[in-house]
Amino acid sequence: MISTRLFTLRFATALALAGTTSPVYATNGINLIGFGAESTLMGGADVAVARDTSALNTNPAGLAQIKAPLLDMFGSMLRTTDLVHKDPRNEEHASNRYTFLGGGGYARPLENTDCTAGIGLFAQGGAGGVFEKLRTPFGNRDDLSSLFGIAKIIPGIGCQVTEKLSLGASLNLVYGSIEQDFFSNTSVAGSPGFAGYKLEDASAIRTGFKLGMQYRVTPTLTLAAAYTEKTELPMTGGTLTADFTGAGLGKVKYADASVKGFALPREVAVGLAFKPTDEWLLSFKLNWLNWDDAINDVKLRATRPNNAAAPAVYGSTNPADWKDQWVVATGVAYTWSDRTTLYAGHNYGKNPIPRQNSSPLLAGILEHHLTFGAARKIDQNWLMTGGVEWMLPVREKYNSALLGDSEIRNEAIFLHFMLSRRW
Repeated sequence: MISTRLFTLRFATALALAGTTSPVYATNGINLIGFGAESTLMGGADVAVARDTSALNTNPAGLAQIKAPLLDMFGSMLRTTDLVHKDPRNEEHASNRYTFLGGGGYARPLENTDCTAGIGLFAQGGAGGVFEKLRTPFGNRDDLSSLFGIAKIIPGIGCQVTEKLSLGASLNLVYGSIEQDFFSNTSVAGSPGFAGYKLEDASAIRTGFKLGMQYRVTPTLTLAAAYTEKTELPMTGGTLTADFTGAGLGKVKYADASVKGFALPREVAVGLAFKPTDEWLLSFKLNWLNWDDAINDVKLRATRPNNAAAPAVYGSTNPADWKDQWVVATGVAYTWSDRTTLYAGHNYGKNPIPRQNSSPLLAGILEHHLTFGAARKIDQNWLMTGGVEWMLPVREKYNSALLGDSEIRNEAIFLHFMLSRRW
């Protein structure tokens, strides 16, 4: 029986990662560049701006700017335009072209205090692709896919400590899940031989935290910083079916499967927001992501086979050795009128995956992102925000021990939308 906590988190994840196909939205590594519409449409340059419920996941100190109850409901649709795996036998686009994400947040000031508390649900990120009926090195056709997604439930609080200084903290309840199909209908006897596999239902629940600060130097200049602690994501409790048909054992199901070696990285972000005029808001963020300590060797392990003649342990260790990443985000907001605000931004983070460890199963190689959008006040209480994020095309060539000289290409368009209600 699934525990109440696990059921709640899986339901929340289903809402946040609402696509019917696999995640393909790796951006800053496996993280999205922003959360909520304003954060994303300013290119992720949010740490010094954070003024809606997305502050829970960007800089909780920004919650102190919310002076009345606020509900944000946001959603995104991703369309991959060039997610392609190429090797000497194949050049195939991933079949999962669309991904839908959703979430929301609610915050309200606490009576008789200078604090605002809130809670939110966020799709944090993910990666993967579904490549159907690839030509394998063994002369047949089979599927290759990885579905990896991460979502958070985040309660938090932000307080106005002095006239200029606000501080905040949030608790991250993180749910991660992974499924993989690695040529699961392919089996070759002999030494070394090959037994493809299908991994299902491996997941992790962990907690983390974020701390934030905003300091208003002058009415036109704000400095900010945020710290996020590393969150390990050892995904366990899955099942794995391995194809040992070539050895005369048929399909063997392993009752206990896990994938370990993934984590959300420790992060340190600093930024500033500057208003040169009443109409213009300029924002900048520099974010350090400690991937070097988060994703190294990824270990697949399965035990408890239903056939005593099968190997007692099925597994592999794949080197990842991700490198630390510096993300530079710049954003601009222009108040066109009392009811309309325009947004634009740019986000850049160098691909943290070493070339030799690239894989179509985790194509987190995107680097440049351009964003454009607008917000429109419907009336005194309602605000609608929408825009587009273009993940610029990138490709990586590498050599795979199984597939040979290979190439992964990635390009995508994200549509973002948020509806906000204030009381």
